[in-house]
Amino acid sequence: MTTLEQLYQAVIDGKNKDARALAQRALDEGANPGDIVDKALVPAMAAVGERFKSNEIFVPEMLVAARAMKEAMGVLEPRLVAAGITPKYTALIGTVQGDLHDIGKNLVAVMWRGSNFRVIDLGSNVPATKFVSAINEHRPHLVGLSALLTTTMPAMVETVRAIRSAGCPPVKIMVGGAPISQQFADEVGADGFAPDAASAAEKARALVESA
Repeated sequence: MTTLEQLYQAVIDGKNKDARALAQRALDEGANPGDIVDKALVPAMAAVGERFKSNEIFVPEMLVAARAMKEAMGVLEPRLVAAGITPKYTALIGTVQGDLHDIGKNLVAVMWRGSNFRVIDLGSNVPATKFVSAINEHRPHLVGLSALLTTTMPAMVETVRAIRSAGCPPVKIMVGGAPISQQFADEVGADGFAPDAASAAEKARALVESA
């Protein structure tokens, strides 16, 4: 196996130390840091997402793989920055106002980072005005709104409406969470919906690449 193939497998297996060491070895062998991301780390997290969707692995395994990817990125980031290589897309994410739940949101953020997005996490209980301000400041390609409680679904409606009416830079809006459905996404005027974190990564790429 090549070093990149070994790194790919180390991330899938959640082997932190191996992922860091193999990322360094790939650099020492002369691999382009951007290629290491694109040819090993991103495909590995995509494979993890597919296994999660098919119930071959579960949340703990996904988080362990994400930590291994983070270890490898820790080695690569200084070289990426020095080379002027940054993620092509930026995404904002947050749980809407009145909802303090963040596990689902955090999983989506992990998968988005694994898909080579720059992710700005606004946290939970985020008012619509904060989403609008962050969009104006960071000019993301995508914003993700999360809600776990049915009682906070109206806040999601309000947030989508606020973003659309505030004259923000053009941005795709994705919604998700336990009570959210494709029908609800359509009704509130969102651009996309995903039932789980792995699907959210695929949908995010599709939305930004079609813009």
